[in-house]
Amino acid sequence: MLIASRLRLPALLLIAACALLAGCETTPANTAGNLKLPDTAAIASLRPGDSLVITLQGVPDPSSNPVQIDDQGLVTLPFIGAVSTTGTTTATLSQRIRETYLTKKIYTTVDVSVAVTERYIYVGGEVIRPGRIIWTPDLTVTKAIQAAGGFSLYAKENRLSLVRDRVAHPVNATAAEKNPAEDPRLMPGDSIQVPKSAF
Repeated sequence: MLIASRLRLPALLLIAACALLAGCETTPANTAGNLKLPDTAAIASLRPGDSLVITLQGVPDPSSNPVQIDDQGLVTLPFIGAVSTTGTTTATLSQRIRETYLTKKIYTTVDVSVAVTERYIYVGGEVIRPGRIIWTPDLTVTKAIQAAGGFSLYAKENRLSLVRDRVAHPVNATAAEKNPAEDPRLMPGDSIQVPKSAF
């Protein structure tokens, strides 16, 4: 009787521990699954790194100015210097540039058009060709890795970091290759970092 009760206690503790563990499931705060598909408004917004052509017409010397938005979100144009692109689309930036030329009395009339020529994402770390990759609307993490030449020999494929709007999200590329739902769609300006494996 005493032996049976001694055997029952550890068994009950084991069952209670298993039930407790089964009920507790931890999920990281920022996982690839939490990344929403980029919406149209977010994609339309201009971002640092975007390449633009800004055309000025209806002025004595019409010009076409290829520029790239710098890290501070600025573009530089003749006579007016730096113009902020923060929170703008091509249409709102056109209006902002036009108003700047008119306010500073550089021109009395001017037509401004802004066109995006190329947008980029960045892949760094343990890939064959780290650097920037031209963004396309269907670009995902695994496609970006392929465009960067694939993983290097020492890449830790299940611990990628996708940085968007200064927030890092972990991505498991091994899982993403098997399940497209785990392969986040990228936005212009996103950055992927592939860490080095310890082995």
